[in-house]
Amino acid sequence: MNFNEVIRQLQLQLQQSLPGDAIRQTMSPGLRFPGNWKPPDMQKAKHAGVLILLYPHEQTVFTALMQRNHDGHAHSGQISFPGGKKEPSDASLTHTALRETREEFGIDDSAVQVLGALTELYIPASNFWVLPAVGALPQRPHFNPDHREVAAIIEVPLPYLLNKAIVKTKTITGSSGLTIEAPYYDVEGHVVWGATAMIISEFLYLLQQGM
Repeated sequence: MNFNEVIRQLQLQLQQSLPGDAIRQTMSPGLRFPGNWKPPDMQKAKHAGVLILLYPHEQTVFTALMQRNHDGHAHSGQISFPGGKKEPSDASLTHTALRETREEFGIDDSAVQVLGALTELYIPASNFWVLPAVGALPQRPHFNPDHREVAAIIEVPLPYLLNKAIVKTKTITGSSGLTIEAPYYDVEGHVVWGATAMIISEFLYLLQQGM
């Protein structure tokens, strides 16, 4: 997989109409709600940005996920892209994604070439709208993770994610007590499900469209 060609094709694909839920629903969890569960007020939803960071490594293209620390929050211990809540000082959600990646991964975000963004995604568990930005670095970054937030960085080659055999299903109990029948990506033993899996599914669709 040629890095420069992948970046060129993704730039083109991100300028077209995005598939959004038409693709993401294939990785959407099926929720079974307990009787005392109350849906969040979407009018009070906050906004966040995450970054799909691409870079060349070992003659192919990689991205990087992170395992969040077990901190008791809604997505505690889960696998995600770097990112977080928009701060008043952030000019845009893309800036949020870059800032959070710098803080969590310890990389120089000024070198990241922003290619575009995927479809914004609503996450009921935390009542957030999340914008996934896509960015590229010309070389593998030197990671210096913030261990207060990041338990581990998981580097993944894109050809690995394209292997349909890693798509599986299991029953998961979320931090809110919800029982979830969830499709997930088995990334070297890590269960990547929920919003992150849905974001990956749309990204992989665009990637394959350009191949």
